[in-house]
Order: sequence, then structure tokens, then C-alpha cells
Amino acid sequence: MSALYSVAEIREVEQKALSGLQPYTLMQRAGSAVAEYAQELLCSATESSPSVLILAGPGNNGGDALEAACLLEEAGIEVAVQLHADESKQPEDARRALARAREAEIQFIDDLTPAGLRGQSWALVIDGLFGIGLSRAPTSKLRAIIDYVNGLRCPVLSIDVPSGLNADSGSIVGAADGAAVNASHTITFIGDKPGLHTCDGKDHSGHITLRPLDIDHGCYKPTRAFLNGPQYFAASLKPRANNSHKGSYGDVIVVGGARGMAGAPVLAARTAAFGGAGRVYLAFVDDGPAYDGEHPELMFRVADRVEFGPGAALVVGPGMGTSRHAYDILSRALDSEADIVVDADALNLISAEPTLQHKLHDRNRAGGEVVSIITPHPLEAARLLDTTTQQVQNDRPQAARLLARHFNAITVLKGAGTVIAFPDGEMAINPTGNPALSTAGTGDVLSGLCGALLAQGWPTRAAALAATWIHGAAADRLVAEGLGPVGLTASEFIPAIRAVFNNIIRDHVHHRPSHVAHHRTHA
Repeated sequence: MSALYSVAEIREVEQKALSGLQPYTLMQRAGSAVAEYAQELLCSATESSPSVLILAGPGNNGGDALEAACLLEEAGIEVAVQLHADESKQPEDARRALARAREAEIQFIDDLTPAGLRGQSWALVIDGLFGIGLSRAPTSKLRAIIDYVNGLRCPVLSIDVPSGLNADSGSIVGAADGAAVNASHTITFIGDKPGLHTCDGKDHSGHITLRPLDIDHGCYKPTRAFLNGPQYFAASLKPRANNSHKGSYGDVIVVGGARGMAGAPVLAARTAAFGGAGRVYLAFVDDGPAYDGEHPELMFRVADRVEFGPGAALVVGPGMGTSRHAYDILSRALDSEADIVVDADALNLISAEPTLQHKLHDRNRAGGEVVSIITPHPLEAARLLDTTTQQVQNDRPQAARLLARHFNAITVLKGAGTVIAFPDGEMAINPTGNPALSTAGTGDVLSGLCGALLAQGWPTRAAALAATWIHGAAADRLVAEGLGPVGLTASEFIPAIRAVFNNIIRDHVHHRPSHVAHHRTHA
């Protein structure tokens, strides 16, 4: 499960599939998939006679829920349906599912308020209120139902997307006026959706299961969005040769550290070292410390005396400040031929200075190779796009794509479900990470890791994907070990990043065909 499809793309696939199928076929398949998954979830129910609440809305999503209700009732499971639909306006397949449910003598709850549901013990709720086409906030009555569901302790299975969630952006439809179901599980059809994996989708979707509904592969077009994973940067995962030295793994120069902000570049530099760079320099905008007592292998310099040549990867911005002096140093860095990671205050300077914006945009190498990575958080992204943080969060995938195109730079838009966007319009959403990363300095850690991979010769695309995935996986590792998510500090992620990085290299080498072993067999 890695390709991600927009609502428009899902609709196109669906229409192609329907043109070659008998009416009601896809709804039967969807209802069957929901019923099967529901029974798996009910296996862990403590009640001897589990009761299932099914919320059916006005569209085909509601029809899928009604078809599942019939199948569950046939399996001997007690089912109650609350129908939130005008029967005369339902699509044809949904009307057919409703007729089947009526014939099956399934219990329909006439009171369409939370009061009609109270006093019952539910082993499972199936959410079929809204599908992928919701365009406005639910009515107050439906918000009350959603609030009721969100107050329950039983599993909640959402069909296609949790009701109230935008399938493309992951934001709650209607923003502050909206509401979305907190699903413990989501069964999504035809193709996976970006909104399940970013923004509010991370909190509302729970465990996600994809069911393509046996649609012919010929109905699908190639998608330009995917879930990030090691398969997308595996070509750069190589074991280290015994015959190598520090020069084999490149130099990172971390540029930043205005007075009072030395910690940020130190975090980036330490991560660059733990991420495998051969040598790491810190180039301070103002007078910085003489050395790092914990990691004396890091080399400290004054930025004005450091050459930004093509032989090093630059990480510019951590703790840099926004002084005129910082502007001049950033300008010189953008003029260099080095691969560059732009973060933090460097992004704030760029957002305020059109000259710097043009410099960043024009940094392509011959042949159009992109050599810049920017790593904004939502507020920095809003400044770069001259908009608000809320607007960025309303559609994170679109914001990331706009940034990548406007600045001709690979964009890593940090946050829940970090979005990696490329200037050609392609996009990835990162599945790793958790709220442990919501602490000061973790962005500096990410930029340092990006710089380390670039220094080791990774292409910018692979470096951005790998650094983001490893960064999140390190947080997942720490939480799995019982540390956090509350109270973890940025420094604690650095050794975890090293461990995750080495593990995926070992895993990749272990699963790769061994040409040496093959040769010895035939010797």
C-alpha cells in the first residue's frame, strides 16, 4: 500500500470500473469487505452477544454500510441502523441496499439524535455517514452524532474515510465548524487516500486497511503521490567499504548560530556526524563556542572565513537569526554550487527578500538537477507562501507542492504526516513519526540528517525521502522502547537515528542478492 489517489482520481477509476460491471457489484464487494473486517474486530469483543451500531448516510458510503448490515445480520450478529438519509434522494445502488436491509428486518432506530442511541452497549460502530465527497461541515444534528461516537470506548470502523475528514488534504471539513469521527480502524476502497495520512487524518483514521474491490488494474492511471518508505531510497543504501576513510563520506557545513542560539546548529551538526558524514563543521554567524565538549570531533569556525565550495553539503539556517550579516552569509551560500538544506531562520530571511527567493529558485545544476532541499514547518511555510498557518494546514499537500514549484526545491513540510514535494509535482507523505517530535530542536536534527546524506553522495530526492523516514522511525523506536512521547528532547533522537539508519542498511544488504556468494559457488 504505497500509491495515493486524489478524490478525482478515485472517481475516475470507479467510473471506468463501473462501465464494465453489473449495477450494484462494487457496493456488494464493499459491503462484503466491511462485514468481513467487522467480524474480525468483533472476535475480540467481550460481550457474549455483541451488538453493532451502523450509521448510514445519504450516499453510496451509506449504501456500503447498509449492505454490510445485511451480511452481518445473516451471520447472526445483532445490528441496529440509524439512517441519516432522504430515501428519495439516495443513489440507485444505495436505495437497493436500503431495500435489502428493510427486507431483512434489521432494526432501524427512528430517533436520529444521540438520545436514540444512549442506554445501549455497542461492541462496534460502523461509520458510513459520509464518503470522500463531503464538501461542507456536517449539520449540527450530525455533529451531535459524531460527538456521541467519539465518546464511546468501543472500536469504530469508518468506511473509506472517517466521516468529516477531507480525503485529499486530511483536514476536517469546515475547519472549526466541522467535526470528524475518531476511527480506530478505517477500511478504504479502490486506492489509498492522502488525507488518511497527514494533518488531522493522522489522529482520526486509526489503523488503515485498503481493499481495491477487485478492480482491474487497467482502470488505474499512474499516480503522482505515494507513501514514503525505504523502497524509494533503497538504491542509495550501501554498506561501507573496508577500504574507505573520512574523505569518502563527505563534509557537512552547518551555518547558523547567531548569538544566544548556538544550540540549534550544534544539534544539526551532531546529527550530521551520527548520520555518517566524514567531517562536520559549524560555521557561526556570530562568535560561537570554541568546541563541543560532548562531541569534540565537530569543528567550529566563523562563517565569514568558511568557503562554501561544491565539495561540501550545506545546512543553512539553524539558529541563524535574521540580521543583515545573516542575510549576506545566506546569499553567499545560495550562490554556491553545493547541495544545500535550507531551514529555520534562513527560510524566514528568504520569505522576506525577493532577491534570495530568486537565488534559491535558480540553483539548478546543468540538466535541471535540483540541488536544494527546504524543510519548513507550517508557520515558515505560511511566510514563504504569504498566507496563514491555517491555510497551509487546510491543505498540506497543496502547500508543499506550491513551495516546491515556486522555489524549485524539494520541500519537506514538517508536521503530522510530513509531506515531501518535488518541483515536478510528485509528492510523498511520510508514515513514520509521532508526537514525540513536537519539541524544540527536532527540525534542526532533521536538517542535519539531510545534510549528512547529501555529503555522502545521495541524490537530493533520495536524501529528502530517507532523512524524513529515518527521523520519524527514530521517534517510533524510542516510543516503542517506552521513552516518550512526552518529554523526549531533540538530543535523544540523534543516537536513535544512527541505530535506525544502520538497521535499514543491514536489512537492505541482507535481502540483496550477493554476487560474491554467487561467484564463490561457481569457483
